[in-house]
Amino acid sequence: MSHEYRDRIYIRKDIILKLTEHGEMNQTSLLSYCGLNLMKHKDILDSLEKKEFIKKTEEPWGSKKMIKYAVTQKGREFCKLVLDPYEEMFPRKERRNEEQS
Repeated sequence: MSHEYRDRIYIRKDIILKLTEHGEMNQTSLLSYCGLNLMKHKDILDSLEKKEFIKKTEEPWGSKKMIKYAVTQKGREFCKLVLDPYEEMFPRKERRNEEQS
């Protein structure tokens, strides 16, 4: 596997943390900041929204719609209670490699 691979749990955490940091982000910026691809990772966004960890809003933008995401209180709590301890127990490989260098 390439070193670019991230477990889905870390992708979820990155999305929640990025939204916590920025408040609200449009879909393009969120995906870009998190290094994600819409076609490949849309199911993760949909799943987080369905579980009410993030919320999606659509606003008219010219003749198109702008999709924005924001983290919910439930999402913040999930990150603090589940995702943070998970990463503590199972650190990302990239971080371990950086610490050893």
